[in-house]
Amino acid sequence: MSDRLPPLTALRAFDAAARHMSFAMAAAELNVTPAALSFQIKSLEEHLGTPLFRRLNRAVELTEAGRTLAPGADEGFRALTQAWSSTRRLLDDTTLTVTAGPALTAKWLAPRLFDFARSHPEIELRLSASLKMVDLRRDDVDVAIRFGTGADEGLSSVPVRREWMVPVMTPDLAERFPTPQSLRDAPLIHDDSISFLNPRCDWPAWFRAAGVADDPLPGTHFSNADHAVDAACAGLGVALARRPMIIKDVQEGRLVVPFKLAIETRARFRFLCLPEAEKRPQIRAFRDWFLAEIDKTADMWADIEIIPVEDVSE
Repeated sequence: MSDRLPPLTALRAFDAAARHMSFAMAAAELNVTPAALSFQIKSLEEHLGTPLFRRLNRAVELTEAGRTLAPGADEGFRALTQAWSSTRRLLDDTTLTVTAGPALTAKWLAPRLFDFARSHPEIELRLSASLKMVDLRRDDVDVAIRFGTGADEGLSSVPVRREWMVPVMTPDLAERFPTPQSLRDAPLIHDDSISFLNPRCDWPAWFRAAGVADDPLPGTHFSNADHAVDAACAGLGVALARRPMIIKDVQEGRLVVPFKLAIETRARFRFLCLPEAEKRPQIRAFRDWFLAEIDKTADMWADIEIIPVEDVSE
């Protein structure tokens, strides 16, 4: 028996029929007639020398040979599709797909993207606000901005500024709770999206850094950082919030930072892309803009004392 591969069109017809277990549905997917699809599969069976399907009344089922071939055909076409997509992206210097977490997108990226779009009208930016794990080689994503302590193996990873948390509240609440000790009686807002950090960067850690011995009282918990900050803006309570999530609200006066003490985590936001893609013009332009935007507000926090959370861990 020859190892020469059969025509790709015949293999494609078989793959579609094996996935749908229906010649009619496979023909619709491939935009051919059922008769044409049946002919392709028949030619494949003749090439192999054995049936791949049992034709039943209004149904089909795979033979043992068909069950053996189906997984490899599916995997092969997926790999081919991925390779083709990756090659097309390599040649595309006008489209940029970026994924970032919903909180960073809402609180930091979205308010600034007009400037990037105005400076780079040649780039079609597509932004996906998601925490879904992506594979930059497989998925249709060029850049991922992620927070954590990931190893980022096999990727070009640019960590950004040190990340820390500080109490924020409305000006009215700041008058009611003028000292760290007084926050023992304040309605506290907890950002559970960073509960994975180790050591924990939470209210108990901040109170220890501030020299307040007792643990704070329970408060309101949010699973998304932007929701926690929005609740603080609405006056619901005092939030222990990350730097990028509060910049705009502090600049515009909705929130204040009355206590110049922050706790720092080892986790960072990282700008991630494939090593072979980092010199693509649209990725390089977005990375340079991203880092420059971060630098613009560096002096805003010059009077903040930042304590590594390891120094106040239990």
